[in-house]
Amino acid sequence: MGDQAPDLVVVFGGSGFIGKQVVRALAKRGKRVRVAMRRPHLGHELRMLGDVGQIQLVQANVRFPESVDAALEGADAVVNLVAVLHSGGKQSFDALHVEAPRAIAEAASRRGVKRIVHISALGAAPKGARYARSKYEGERAVLEAAPSATILRPSIVFGPEDHFFNRFGAMAQTMAALPIFGALPLIGGGKTKFQPVFVGDVADAVAAALDQPEAQGRTFELGGPRSYTFKELMQFIVRETDRPVPLMPLPFVFAHPLGLLLGWSFKLIPFVDPPLTGDQVTLLKRDNVVTAEGDVGTLADLGVTQLESVEAIVPSYLWRFRPYGQFQTRQNPA
Repeated sequence: MGDQAPDLVVVFGGSGFIGKQVVRALAKRGKRVRVAMRRPHLGHELRMLGDVGQIQLVQANVRFPESVDAALEGADAVVNLVAVLHSGGKQSFDALHVEAPRAIAEAASRRGVKRIVHISALGAAPKGARYARSKYEGERAVLEAAPSATILRPSIVFGPEDHFFNRFGAMAQTMAALPIFGALPLIGGGKTKFQPVFVGDVADAVAAALDQPEAQGRTFELGGPRSYTFKELMQFIVRETDRPVPLMPLPFVFAHPLGLLLGWSFKLIPFVDPPLTGDQVTLLKRDNVVTAEGDVGTLADLGVTQLESVEAIVPSYLWRFRPYGQFQTRQNPA
């Protein structure tokens, strides 16, 4: 390589749950990383994921194309991880899942950046839940502006700061405290299948996609070593948190209006996410597992083969929801 400087990778959404691991993975591979974020003064801990001066923080808002373009100055590659689980106000599905990826891809294309990794979601589709539709439209927008982009579609991503196991662990903790009516709902009977993937494996996939020319222009579905039904995951959470709350089947016909009601109600409470929305109920009507049909690749195709499992990782952070915390021995080992 001689005196040539290492690649400069610009990461949008680098301060989030997946983003932090992507920044760490890129830094470990010797990349220079520029994290573009709305409030860079809140991201000081990101600098500690690499060597001194290796990670730079810059101000950028994906809703303003000029700031996106400025963040890409001198970039060799770009990663987009910007996403929301709930649509509301300026942080809408359309703004962050469609228009933001379009702005990033167009700016990268104008600057001649060919290596682009866009994080979508397993289940992205032209029909169905608004979340899935917006993810699909975002993919189309990226590929239209930058045909060489790589699309990654992870299933549920797990890790210490995840939004799935922690959320239901907290819910089990709350329901166990109720004297009556405490139960975890099994939406649609709990039959929907998922293939949870470890956040570190997703980060490795991002780094691999940037380094492999053959990954350009392709889509990859990212799933962990095995699939589970929603009911199996709830049983696992109840067991690991030692919160023996009952699991109550909730048919879609009842779950959807409940989700709509909760979604609207929680809009009145700032900074608090609803436990369930109508759109999430719609999402649960489709399995969320890797099919890799046609030219779609998998983690193995990116060279990521040593996958972490739910059983190996999740208990290390679900302990916080046990009645007596970290050092409690589970009362009902299975």
